[in-house]
Amino acid sequence: MLATEDIEYIKKHLAEWLAEQSLGKPPVVYEIELRERMVRVEEALKNQGEELKAQRETMQMIMQQMDKRFDQMQHETNKRFEQVDKRFEQVDKRLEQMQQENNKRFEQVDKRFEQMQQDTNKRFEQVHQEILQLHRDMRQLTMWAMGIFLSVAGLTVAVFRML
Repeated sequence: MLATEDIEYIKKHLAEWLAEQSLGKPPVVYEIELRERMVRVEEALKNQGEELKAQRETMQMIMQQMDKRFDQMQHETNKRFEQVDKRFEQVDKRLEQMQQENNKRFEQVDKRFEQMQQDTNKRFEQVHQEILQLHRDMRQLTMWAMGIFLSVAGLTVAVFRML
């Protein structure tokens, strides 16, 4: 540990020792040199500050350009989505038209089927009526034939009895 008088001695001679260490220049020259260094450091700091400011402005311009590009890309993307939406609407309309056309065709097929069914029913009815008529005609013909047969048989018996 240092004594108080040693500390006082160091305090008194510290400035001299520092001046001696600056290449043997007297304290006034050393002070001027320090001031010049400080001025150069301040100028360097000022230059760095200006460079930082310029870089900041450049970065802001780049960010603005990026924002513009992003907005432009977003606008283009929105346009593309609108076009896709329009295409989907067109496809939807086309599908609806096709569905309507198919429904019309099915209705036409249903009408044709109903008409064919009605025609078939009419033909079966006509055939049935013709069969009934034929049955009546056959019955009438059978009655006539039986009547003729019985008449001929009766005449034959009468002729054989007369003979």
